[in-house]
Amino acid sequence: MTTPAILILEDGRTFHGRSYGAVGQALGEAVFATGMTGYQETITDPSYAGQLVVQTAPHIGNTGVNTEDAESVRIQVAGYIVRDPARRPSNWRSESSLDDELVRQGVVGIAGIDTRALTRHLRDAGSMRGGIFSGPAAERPVAELAAEVAASPQMTGARLAETVSVSEPEVIEPADHGWDGPVRFTLAAVDLGIKAMTPHRFAERGVRVHVLPADTTWEQLTALQPDGVFYSNGPGDPATADDQVALLRRVLDARIPFFGICFGNQLLGRALGFGTYKLRFGHRGINQPVMDRSTGTVEITSQNHGFAVDAPLDGPVPAPAGDYGRVEVSHVCLNDDVVEGLRCLDIPAFSVQYHPEAAAGPHDAAYLFDRFVSLMEEDQQDAHDGREVTGADTADDPARTGDAQPAQPHAHATTEDSH
Repeated sequence: MTTPAILILEDGRTFHGRSYGAVGQALGEAVFATGMTGYQETITDPSYAGQLVVQTAPHIGNTGVNTEDAESVRIQVAGYIVRDPARRPSNWRSESSLDDELVRQGVVGIAGIDTRALTRHLRDAGSMRGGIFSGPAAERPVAELAAEVAASPQMTGARLAETVSVSEPEVIEPADHGWDGPVRFTLAAVDLGIKAMTPHRFAERGVRVHVLPADTTWEQLTALQPDGVFYSNGPGDPATADDQVALLRRVLDARIPFFGICFGNQLLGRALGFGTYKLRFGHRGINQPVMDRSTGTVEITSQNHGFAVDAPLDGPVPAPAGDYGRVEVSHVCLNDDVVEGLRCLDIPAFSVQYHPEAAAGPHDAAYLFDRFVSLMEEDQQDAHDGREVTGADTADDPARTGDAQPAQPHAHATTEDSH
């Protein structure tokens, strides 16, 4: 026996299918993800909080789920939409079926609908609020269900990072991830919805990672005496993250090396004085083409974002806010020219909009972790030699050193703004 289910979008478009996962109702922003694999990593990515995720790949659940591939402690999607779920998993690593896991965690889904038609609709009309209803919830009048969707919160203006962040600090040790030498650096990673693979990528390179709650203060951060600061991916509208932007500006003012991804890229943009805006349907998948403008290299990247930084592509330009010198757009999406990375030329800070940890996805962008480790290494050497901290790229581009504006070096001292 199958339980009927219905998906209703805020513009009135409806899709009838059958219940998948838990029976009940789920409200959120309907978005589509184009990955052909990695569905477990997708649904456990905290950046999907508050969203009804449509899988464009028709067959979902073939390999089941396991305890190793989850990117967080639970399924994060508000609801799940698929076309043809596997009747039973078939993989030697499978520990449970996807359907059973959705039921266990109370995640409402719908299956058996035309996800291609739904994706085309969202691509043309834009991501919008929706609702999945099954069981008794689906027996109510459609007009009543549509009104409930229309009354649900919008993603614009949503503050969600605090809802998915760790509540207490956690430490990821390099020795637990294959590193057999001494710890090279200490990293303060502010968790705005961090994926589990990200601190692992740092730990593999000898970096001890302190994963910190989203509401971490300057005093708590500097008490760790970090060699660098990292802002993670995460859900919600970056325009709501004023506290995290204020903290980041103190990091930049102290010239502590900074690296941000996804939500962290958007917050770096805000800290530098740029605006952010909501994309029509966002970038979600593991096949997004991005160009590194400094090398001309094209990377195929894993992405999950619905907001972007509004910065000029014809840089470098002076940072609109603060004493941060020049900034350039370092990476750009080849599909639509959306800003995919920022690079500060006079302070040690850079960010990208995509997910270089690639869980799931290609490893084209793994070099970014090495780039940040090198930035911390250069900064440590500068502090040791007593030199001023120069821009993020002057070590590998001598032509830029001549007109670089001087930056105040941060000190490993006991002043309030030291680290």
